[in-house]
Amino acid sequence: MARQFGHVRAMSLRLAFMGSPAFALPALQALIEAGHDVACVYSQPPRPAGRGKQERPTPVHAFAAAHGIEVRTPKSLKRADEQERFAALNIDAAIVVAYGLILPKPILDAPRLGAFNLHGSLLPRWRGAAPIQRAIMAGDHSTGVQVMRMEEGLDTGPVLATFETAIEFDDNYATLHDRLAAAGARLLIDTLAKIECGESVETPQPEAGVTYAHKITPAETRIDWKRPAREIDCMIRGLSPAPGAWFEWEGVRVKALHARLGQGRGEPGEALDDALLIACGEGAVRLLRVQREGRGPLDADVFLRGSPVPIGSKLG
Repeated sequence: MARQFGHVRAMSLRLAFMGSPAFALPALQALIEAGHDVACVYSQPPRPAGRGKQERPTPVHAFAAAHGIEVRTPKSLKRADEQERFAALNIDAAIVVAYGLILPKPILDAPRLGAFNLHGSLLPRWRGAAPIQRAIMAGDHSTGVQVMRMEEGLDTGPVLATFETAIEFDDNYATLHDRLAAAGARLLIDTLAKIECGESVETPQPEAGVTYAHKITPAETRIDWKRPAREIDCMIRGLSPAPGAWFEWEGVRVKALHARLGQGRGEPGEALDDALLIACGEGAVRLLRVQREGRGPLDADVFLRGSPVPIGSKLG
């Protein structure tokens, strides 16, 4: 099937889509709507989730299955039989969006046009697993999403297209995630049209400025009130709504989901008023929305009705 992109008339491609979380869904949906033939979807295996710990497919797995697309969930792509199954799809290109597995060279080499990754940062900054969260946590002023030709290295390939956006003062992981996912889907469709017609330009990544967005670990989600208020605010926004930056109050974990920089000084973790203005190593933050362990999210005033934090109290 042929499609029109400006002055370019492009043919649909036979694709394998490789992705797992919700970030990848707009891209997969856009490929389907653009008329590409998604021959197969690869996703992370189902994992136990929820209170019953029943196995739950990834968002991409569930979406693809609902659209009648074959889904494969290998734990690794290093085995020869898995690589042969992939090559037998006879695809034009592989599209990778937050898949979660390393692609060995035989997988990268199998598609006629190659493998392309939609990555949520401005490379070479924030290569790796958690680029959106790390950009906010580091206090970056801007970020973006890029289409990159995949190589054997971790996010090292040349870039074909870029969308850049400011990180606003009230952006958190959820808002920036959704904005980049939607923009990335549009960018991917336009870039594939250029690839099909031989009009794409590949730009090598700069050698300077490489940083790595390591996966968020539970150990780094606890708020250290000795840090400056600006860093704590960025941490809260970068981890909201999940996994959530947390502190301890009355022996219970409480997630800080939304905050603002405030005015005041005191001992780190000290409540400077009765409305959750908390002193940091430098400055203060006002907590606006929190979530007590095992409960739902609450605005600060509602939380304080059931669990007051008097002035002079210390958060852990």
